[in-house]
Amino acid sequence: MIRIANAQLWVHDQDEALDFYTKKVGMEVRFDVTLPEMGFRWLGVGPADQPEVSIVLMAVPGPPVMDPATADQVRDLVAKGFAGTVFLSTDDCRAAFKELSARGVEFTEEPDERPYGIDSAFRDPSGNSIRLTEMR
Repeated sequence: MIRIANAQLWVHDQDEALDFYTKKVGMEVRFDVTLPEMGFRWLGVGPADQPEVSIVLMAVPGPPVMDPATADQVRDLVAKGFAGTVFLSTDDCRAAFKELSARGVEFTEEPDERPYGIDSAFRDPSGNSIRLTEMR
């Protein structure tokens, strides 16, 4: 059987992303390991009630992984919200909206009725798009 273990988001600043996802969104740290020999920090967060799933908050790399022009393009796409989307689900979208808003999360779309449920959206400090949905 194949299962999802990790998904990755590019972030501009790992410390800022860590603070946002843990203190504002309410996730917990799964791993935070700096690998100097490989030149990167392996940082993951996830929902407390889903210990088998994590979101890797990966800094946009430079050479040799990405040339400077490509890294700039990736940063630009992330900032515009077009480098991927994370879909979160909740049993009560309106209550989650109120709780996250009180913690400082700025929503780009307030909870709204859709054919599939109640849906809302926010972006992380890097610009990544996050959807928060209460499915029917």
